[in-house]
Amino acid sequence: MTEDILVTVEGPVAYLRLNRPKAIHALNLSMCEAITAALEDWRADTAIEAIILDHAEGRGFCAGGDIRMLADSGSGDGSDARAFFATEYRMNHRLFTYVKPIVAFMDGITMGGGVGIALPCRYRVATENTKFAMPETGIGLFPDVGGGWYLSRLPGRVGQYLALTGHRLHGAECLALGLATHYLPADRLEEAKARIAADPQAIDATLDALSIPAPDAPLLAHREAIDRLFAADDLETILAALDADGGDWAQAQRATLATKSPQAMKVSLKLVLDGAQMPTFEDEMRQEYAVAVHVVQRPDFAEGVRALIVDKDNAPRWNPATPAEVSDHMIDRIFAPLPAGEEWTPN
Repeated sequence: MTEDILVTVEGPVAYLRLNRPKAIHALNLSMCEAITAALEDWRADTAIEAIILDHAEGRGFCAGGDIRMLADSGSGDGSDARAFFATEYRMNHRLFTYVKPIVAFMDGITMGGGVGIALPCRYRVATENTKFAMPETGIGLFPDVGGGWYLSRLPGRVGQYLALTGHRLHGAECLALGLATHYLPADRLEEAKARIAADPQAIDATLDALSIPAPDAPLLAHREAIDRLFAADDLETILAALDADGGDWAQAQRATLATKSPQAMKVSLKLVLDGAQMPTFEDEMRQEYAVAVHVVQRPDFAEGVRALIVDKDNAPRWNPATPAEVSDHMIDRIFAPLPAGEEWTPN
């Protein structure tokens, strides 16, 4: 069992505690395997009534996944990247379909892979420290781990806006959008966990009792602009709308999108469009796995990781460099199903 996740049981409650503080608890392969194995062990254990998912010391819940490993693998044969995605997505699916209640405490940074383990949980607790985002277009990737499913189910065009810009939400905004189920002050979290441990059948009452009214959600002030300017399902139309608007907020979003991978933005828009029609979460993960397998070996992912994580010059040279150069044929190839025997399965 890896030391990067602490798996314990105390009476009727089981605990999954992320324990990679130097990496802000970013997920690696062994962590995904350990979470999946623990969930399977507890699935039929009648003594376990609820599960708490949180993090050990450090300033975040979970900053994402093992991006550098994925980039290194993608620059080669991609086998390690495929193994990681397959395992991570099985963990995501297991969390999504789990019958017993899971309470995720999204205290601090909750991004990428962290979103993927928090959003499937029945209870999702945000705090004043929550910083929630799916910023993958900035590294040439896309909002995976179920992003197509979750973002497509947000109100209006908020999902498209978040997918393209990687905008960071705080806890009150997560609650307003339904991404969080409860908003608690960080200093009440230990009391919440203690009460859940004492009475796991009363999770709703416990979290309701300890919740406080959330502050205003600034994103809601921009809902009209988001729904209007991000109304299209093609990137060029969205960029043209932002260019034509002329307002300060629209120009700020346009400047943000100018830093993102054109390929990743087009992939993300299609992912959200398709996600709204996915029959099941399993279907969503099957498609995302195929897309991930293709994207991880394309130039933009390695370049995005180089620019933002390795060299940190924040000057990625995207290829293709412009939205016009990202053809429909290229997107179709990225979304092509994998051959029989290579596709993702939940088990």
